[in-house]
Parts: sequence; C-alpha cells; structure tokens
Amino acid sequence: MSELEVRELRYFIAVAEELNFSRAAQRLGMAQPPLSKAIAQMESRLGVRLLERTTRQARLTTAGQVLLDQARIAVDAVHAAARRARRAGQPTPQLVVAVKPGGDAGLLREILAAYRGTGSHLPPPEVVVGGSGEPIAMLRDGRADVALLRSPFDGQGLDSQTLVVEPRLAVLPAAHRLAGRRRLRLADLKGEPIPRWKGAAPSTTAYYAGCDGAEAGDGHTGLAPADTPEGPLVASVEQLLEVVALGQAVAFLSRSTTKQHQRPDIAYRPVTGLSPSAVLVAWPETSRSAAVAAFVQAAHDVAAHHPDHMTALAY
Repeated sequence: MSELEVRELRYFIAVAEELNFSRAAQRLGMAQPPLSKAIAQMESRLGVRLLERTTRQARLTTAGQVLLDQARIAVDAVHAAARRARRAGQPTPQLVVAVKPGGDAGLLREILAAYRGTGSHLPPPEVVVGGSGEPIAMLRDGRADVALLRSPFDGQGLDSQTLVVEPRLAVLPAAHRLAGRRRLRLADLKGEPIPRWKGAAPSTTAYYAGCDGAEAGDGHTGLAPADTPEGPLVASVEQLLEVVALGQAVAFLSRSTTKQHQRPDIAYRPVTGLSPSAVLVAWPETSRSAAVAAFVQAAHDVAAHHPDHMTALAY
C-alpha cells in the first residue's frame, strides 16, 4: 500500500481549502467523524502534524502547506492520466494541440504541415483554440497533449522549449500624447493605467503591466507597481484594444499580435526597456508519446527559420 492514496489526498485538499472540517465534509458529501479520522491517520502515517486544530477552524502547518501544494499536483496528474488513457484508447486517437488566438506568433500552420510530413504512422493533429489560460489548463488536465504558450506561465510539471522571442510594443490610443513619437522609453508610461487580465497570477499581471523587472539588455528595467495604476479588467486582446481605443488605458502586446490587429484608432510603438514575449511549445514532463516528440521536433525545425528564433530583435 502506498503512503497516501488519491482518496486521502482529496480529503486533505478539501480540509486544507475550507480550513473547517464541517464545511469540508459537506463539500465531500460525507460525515465529519470519518473525515477527521482519515486526516489523523494520514498524520500518523507521515509522522508529522498537517493541521493545527481549534474548536472552530483549522490552520495549515508548514508540512500541511507543502502537502497541499503537492497533493493538488498529484490529484490533477491522476485525472489527467485517466483522460489521456481514454483518448489514447479511442478507435482513431488524435494529437490534441492547444493554443490561444495569437499565441503561436504565426508558427502553427507551418508546424502542423511539418508534423504531418513526418509520417502517416502518427495520429492526426486536432487544434483546440482556447481563451486566455485555457491551453495550459487543458495541458494539465489531460485534454491536450501539447500546447503553444506565451511566457510567463507556471511550468511546474511541464517540459517546454522556447521557439521564438519577440519584442513587445506599447499599445496607445491614436490620439495619445505619446503616439507621435517613433520610440518610447518605459519610463514615459509611468502613471498610465494598465489593463489587468482576468484570472492572471501576480507574476503574470506584473509582466503584462511592464513591472516584471526583466532586463531588456539596454540598462533599463520594468516599472514599479506603484507606477502603473490598475486599468479595466480584460479577458481578450479584442477587449483590451477597445479599452485602449477608448482612452481608458495603455497596454503592451507582442509584435506579432499587433500585426494581426491593425486599427486606425490604435498606435503601436516600440519601447526601450520593456521585456520581450516568448512563444514556447510545452508538454507534460511525464510524456513518452512519439507523437508529442514529433510535434516538438517539428516546432523546433520551423522556429529555427523564424527571424525571431530565440532572439528579441529590434522593431
């Protein structure tokens, strides 16, 4: 018997997230005494205390926080394995490729052609286009085998390979006071509201606001968070562009994305000191799929001929 079972991990996750045994038991659809007993047995088996209990609530110990982080990964991995096994057992299995609109820097069609040219023994590719955050979620939960992602993202449990690195540009209303300049400095945008992406992690929010502090190779660093007031919440590039066009904010987008969204009411300008955007191919680190390996190789081969291959070029 393994030290911990998936059922026990699910129990612990519920208690750790609710920090209350009664609410956790209701969430799991079980009585509280068996749940409390199961958590106590886990602690006894591991030899550490996972929770500090009071009459009203529970609090995670350091060991409990570590287990919570790892338990989420483990349970997600089990669910993902089951989904991938079911898909692999279908009469006509497919290689599911996840991507968001504009997230491929224009590489996807060439990569698919190169993959198809590898050989008829490989499963055909099926491309699923999702919204912001969906491709990586599909990769983690087993709905996708491989994905094209833009940095930054949480790479835990994934392998990835950088394909291209391209500059990001400032996105301004056409009538903005800075729109007449050919090139901007990041400091010029201090005090401008920046849209916040719905559901983005703090590190991702900092990146999109130009506050990631990444060196751009010219002696400049990112803006301080206090320099970028929070603008409207957005969930898509189209929504972001409307917000900018209305004068409610300025933003930053990759060069390839701006080429796909040319508008008379929007001005795009290169920015000295702004960190670039990278496109990566990512797959589960436990994958042993020949189809995934062939897709990754195809992506590498196609990207090798791209002008922005692994290098942020001047605009």
